[in-house]
Amino acid sequence: MKNRWALRLAALTLVSCLAMSGVSLAVEPGSASDPLVTLSYLNDVFLGQIMTKVDQKITARNSQLLQQSGGAGEMSGVEFAVVTLSKGQVLTGDIGCEVMLRVGTASCVSPSNPGLIDETTAASLNNGGALAANHLYMMTIEGRGVKAGSDTTKLLVRGSYTIA
Repeated sequence: MKNRWALRLAALTLVSCLAMSGVSLAVEPGSASDPLVTLSYLNDVFLGQIMTKVDQKITARNSQLLQQSGGAGEMSGVEFAVVTLSKGQVLTGDIGCEVMLRVGTASCVSPSNPGLIDETTAASLNNGGALAANHLYMMTIEGRGVKAGSDTTKLLVRGSYTIA
């Protein structure tokens, strides 16, 4: 009697193993029913597809910006302009306006903190703080600006601004 149970258990185990092997061989790896993703797939196939789509979006956006600027070959707000300020003059930029001090001295003008964002060091510059030469600063809040501290202050400016 004990031999029969052992024989039946061995036969059942063998049939189960064969059935599971058949099922595992029938499933296609990487299909919708088995979404296995490998590193080589991500590096070789997926990343290439994503980069192609990103490049297409950038090209389309650049074309759109070029059409909006009148097709003159320059995209509005993309190039820097040289702005010269006299001592005491204040350049106030719109949100997203960027400035770089090239000649002279200048300080931040801001009613509250943060004043300007120093994109070069990823720090903030508060009201009255001196701009460092050749650092790129951005106005991220309205009412921020730069006050000239020397007789001739030259800035590179990208974006919309007013001078008072």
